Amino acid sequence: MNISVCVKRVPDTETRIRVGADGTSIDPSGVKFVVSPYDEFAVEAALRLRESNGAGEVVTVSLGDEAGQDILRTTLAMGADRAVLLKGQVTPDGLATARMLAAELEGHDAPLILLGVKAADDDQQQVGPMLATILGRACATAVSSFEVDGDKVRCRREAEGGNEVVELPLPAVLTITKGEYEPRYASLKGIMAAKKKPLDVKDAASVPARISVETLELPPERSAGRIVGEGPDAVKELVRILREEANAL
Repeated sequence: MNISVCVKRVPDTETRIRVGADGTSIDPSGVKFVVSPYDEFAVEAALRLRESNGAGEVVTVSLGDEAGQDILRTTLAMGADRAVLLKGQVTPDGLATARMLAAELEGHDAPLILLGVKAADDDQQQVGPMLATILGRACATAVSSFEVDGDKVRCRREAEGGNEVVELPLPAVLTITKGEYEPRYASLKGIMAAKKKPLDVKDAASVPARISVETLELPPERSAGRIVGEGPDAVKELVRILREEANAL
């Protein structure tokens, strides 16, 4: 089975972020960019499915500028067969993103399309379902594990108090969350092989974005803590502060 996986280039979650001079984006200087962690789960899921089947192709696709080649090379080093970089504007408009990805993916011979459940930078969870709707495919979100059985895919989703099992017809779109798909490390052999694997760079479809970032600012500095007393005698004062000053009660 051929599988396409959509991945996004995001700042490392441990990177210290600074707002750029324009006030609407981050300052990229000194920032390490990586594959969005949830997208890594999707890549790992695709690789395991290909390995269990003994055949098939895993293609990773990313939207962005030329710098996006670095994360695609990472997916190739993990084991993906080839990659596609769609040169286009990364936007907070999930629908515009889904349309640009759909324009590329509708030409792929891939019954299964995987994405991370959300991107680590904007925390949106809408691109996967929107992509499925545009392509006319069934969709399951927040999938922790799945199996393909003939022309169906059986998915497990964690629900409060247990697990939910849903079955979808292929072709389908799944968004993958943290579960059994712990991403593998790229081996030295994989890193060397990635340099020779195909990485196509093409222009993304022209889709106007209807959402833009007006301003970007860091959260306010946390105020210093204070000690209101010790032992049972401090409870009354703590309650007063929570009620009258913090408005938490």
